[in-house]
Amino acid sequence: MPKNIEPVYYSDYLQLDALLDAQQPHSKKYGAEAHDEMLFIIVHQVYELWFKQVLHELRAIHREFHEPKLDDKALYLVSHRLQRVLKIQDLMNDQVAIIETMTPQEFLEFRDYLVPASGFQSIQFKELEIRLGLTRKTRIAFDQQSFYNRLNDADRAYLEELELQPTLFDRVDAWLARMPLLEWQDFKFWEMYQQAVNQALDADEKIIRANVQDERQLRQELEGIQRNRDTFAALFASESYELLREEGAVRLSQRAMLSALFITQYREEPAFNLAWQVINAFAELDEKLTIWRYKHAMMVQRMLGTKIGTGGSSGHDYLRRTTEQNRVFKDFFAMSTYLLPKSALPELPAHVRQALSFSLEMGQGAQQS
Repeated sequence: MPKNIEPVYYSDYLQLDALLDAQQPHSKKYGAEAHDEMLFIIVHQVYELWFKQVLHELRAIHREFHEPKLDDKALYLVSHRLQRVLKIQDLMNDQVAIIETMTPQEFLEFRDYLVPASGFQSIQFKELEIRLGLTRKTRIAFDQQSFYNRLNDADRAYLEELELQPTLFDRVDAWLARMPLLEWQDFKFWEMYQQAVNQALDADEKIIRANVQDERQLRQELEGIQRNRDTFAALFASESYELLREEGAVRLSQRAMLSALFITQYREEPAFNLAWQVINAFAELDEKLTIWRYKHAMMVQRMLGTKIGTGGSSGHDYLRRTTEQNRVFKDFFAMSTYLLPKSALPELPAHVRQALSFSLEMGQGAQQS
């Protein structure tokens, strides 16, 4: 049965009069309207609509991570909403092909009427980046200097206030860091895992020494083994790991990284599967955002070549550098550095496996059996 008292009509509900009247090509103010400016406007308006929906999902996800405990029900909801964001990102990435149906010459018909308008001024995209965890100190140098340029006072104040709040990255780090089963009675995951790593590397070194006859190749192979040993040593040593964080090599806290590693290596355990899906979704979100940046950079190079962007940046060169460096969850990608093959993983103790067989709340403590 209908729950509304007054009837609702399609065009009124969607406010189509306002929506379809929102495309006003700027070129017609100076003469004949440039045909492809309509496409340019609609594509960017659609991006802004999708940014609005992505922010709607991320704000809800952020609220869940703000809670002191994230049970399986909440974790499922987070995973579901992240999957929606990923589908939207697929659409946004595919949408680049639509604007690429416009040739560079067709773009130049109206491009110079748009100065100084720029994608830099998309407040929603800036909020999206900040909410994820791309704050001023983690940006490339040009971004640090220009991020708040060309904004009105209200927008600048809103974004600066947002930068003072914990980001989604911060919340995810805290969630992982408080996972209880890293230490469980007499079990310590990092001690067990470090032993397994040493055994695997010792086995690799033994194979190399037995099969490589060339002295130069042997030296190179052994140097590679030592680099792996050093990499793993930094993971397990607090001071070395913190040094990596200070250098920007990693962002996750050491305990969060170990938890993510534990979850990923033993993701088939019932209590870890949802958590692994969430970790994997954040990695995929970062990947799709990087793909979007790359496609945008290629499109700009195709349209402008080496020209300066309307917002004053170096155009393609700026976008290329942000593609490479402006990433949030890159640690979930780099985590593969520390993974072992399943055959080399040690068997979990029975009491730990029993605990993982039940629902686990990522809170202040674990369920006792």
